[in-house]
Amino acid sequence: MQKAVQTDHFETDLFIDGAFRPASDGARFEIINPADETALASVASATIEDAGAALDAAGAAFADWASRTPRQRSEILCRAWELMDARKEEFARLITLENGKARADAMGEATYAAEFFRWFAEEAVRADGLIGRAPASGARIIVQHKPAGIAVLVTPWNYPAAMGTRKIAPALAAGCPVIIKPASETPLTMLALMPLLREAGVPDGVVNVLPSRRTGPIVDHLMHDPRVRVVSFTGSTGVGRILLKAAADQVLKPAMELGGNAPLIVFDDADLDVAVEGAMLAKMRNLGEACTAANRFYVHETIHDAFVEKFTAAMGRLRMGNGLDEGVDVGPLVNADTRDKVAHFVRDALSKGATLHLGGEAPDGPGFFYPPTVISGVPLTADCVSDEIFGPVAMIQSFTDTEDVIRRANETEYGLVAYVFTENFKRGLQVCERLDYGMVGLNRGLVSDPAAPFGGTKQSGLGREGGHEGMHEFMEAQYISAAW
Repeated sequence: MQKAVQTDHFETDLFIDGAFRPASDGARFEIINPADETALASVASATIEDAGAALDAAGAAFADWASRTPRQRSEILCRAWELMDARKEEFARLITLENGKARADAMGEATYAAEFFRWFAEEAVRADGLIGRAPASGARIIVQHKPAGIAVLVTPWNYPAAMGTRKIAPALAAGCPVIIKPASETPLTMLALMPLLREAGVPDGVVNVLPSRRTGPIVDHLMHDPRVRVVSFTGSTGVGRILLKAAADQVLKPAMELGGNAPLIVFDDADLDVAVEGAMLAKMRNLGEACTAANRFYVHETIHDAFVEKFTAAMGRLRMGNGLDEGVDVGPLVNADTRDKVAHFVRDALSKGATLHLGGEAPDGPGFFYPPTVISGVPLTADCVSDEIFGPVAMIQSFTDTEDVIRRANETEYGLVAYVFTENFKRGLQVCERLDYGMVGLNRGLVSDPAAPFGGTKQSGLGREGGHEGMHEFMEAQYISAAW
C-alpha cells in the first residue's frame, strides 16, 4: 500500500495590519529544508517601504491596545494559548520542516512556545504598582507601570516558535504592539502563528511580521523611527553589540538575549546516572543548537572515565535522520555553515591532542547532518573552549580542584547558563552562587521555563525574558508625587 503524501500549506507573505500581503517590490526568497536541501517555500522579502507600513499599523493600534484593561488582554492571550496548544502538532511539523530538529524536540518547542501565552495571560493582570509616603517630605509616592510603546522583535532560527512567543506574549500583556523580524532561515512558523492570533482576538496592527533577506536595513530603519521604544533581540553577541549601538541613537530600551558558553561541572560525588541524563539534555536538546547548550564539560578526574563511557554509550544510542521520521532523535543542523563550523571545532580539537570516542565525521548525501560526537582531553587552546559549538558535539575536560573549576567555568566573556551536578546540596549551592551566570541548573540539564527569568550576565545579554520580569521589559515605571 502506497503511503499517503501530506501536502503542507505555508503562509508566505508579510503580515501587516492584520492581513497577509506581498513585498512592495514583489521580492521573494526561498526557505530550504535542511534534511534534504529542497525548497520548502518562497517567502516575501520585506522592504523599507513595508517596514514603514508596519510602523504605521503598529502606531495606529497602540492607543487602543494600551487602553484595554489587563483582563481583556489576558483573555486574548489565554485564547491564543488554547489555540496553539490544540494545534501544536501542526506547529511541530512546521518547525521540523524549516529548522530540521527531530519530532520530539519540535513537539517540546511547540508546547513550550504556547505556554508563554498562558503564563503572560496570567501576568497581564499583575503589573503591580505602589503607593507609599516619602519619609522626609510626607508626599505620597504613586508608581504605575505603563506600556513603553512599539517594540521591535528580532528572533533567531533555532527556536522559530518559542523565541517569538517569548517576546510577543509579554509585549502584548504589557500593552505594546510589536513588529517581528524572524530569522531568514525559519520565517514560516512565525507567519503560521498570525492567523491563530487573529482568531484569538488580537486587533489588526498589534502584531506585524516582516520576513526579509534585507535584515540589516529593515531593522535599522525600524530602530530609528521615534515611535519605536523597545528592541528585543535573541541571537549572537556580535549582532547584539551592533543593535545596542543602533539603539543608542534613539535611546531605545534594549532586551538582549545573546550568546553562551555554558560550563557543565560534574563533581566526584555526583549521581552518575543523573549527571549523564542531565548532560544529555543540556547538550542534545535542539541538537546543541541553543545558547543554553552545555559547551564545556568539566568532570572530576576520579569519575571522568566512567562518565565518558556512560555518556558516550547514551550518545551512541541516538538515531540520526530526517526529523519527521519516527524514532529519529537527531535531525540535520539548520544549514551548511552551521554544520561546517561544528566540523571545524572537532577537527581543531583532535589536531591539538583531544581523543575521539564517538562520531566526528559528517555523512555523505543531501542534508546538513552531523552525528552525535564525544571528545575528551580537550586542550585549553581548542577553539571550542572559547566559542559556542552550536551542534551535537560534547567536549570533555577533567578537573581535580573546586577553586580551579570555578575559575575555569567563569573564564569567558559569556554568562548565560551553567550546570552543576553534585549530591552535596550545600556545596552545590555554594558553587552556584560563585558562578557568574544568570542561570544555573543544579542537578538539572534544563533551565528554560516561562515562569522563570531567563537571561545572562556579562556579554550574554541585558534584561530578562519570562517570569514576572519579562513583562516589565516592555513597560516604563511612572512616578507621581502627590499630597492629600
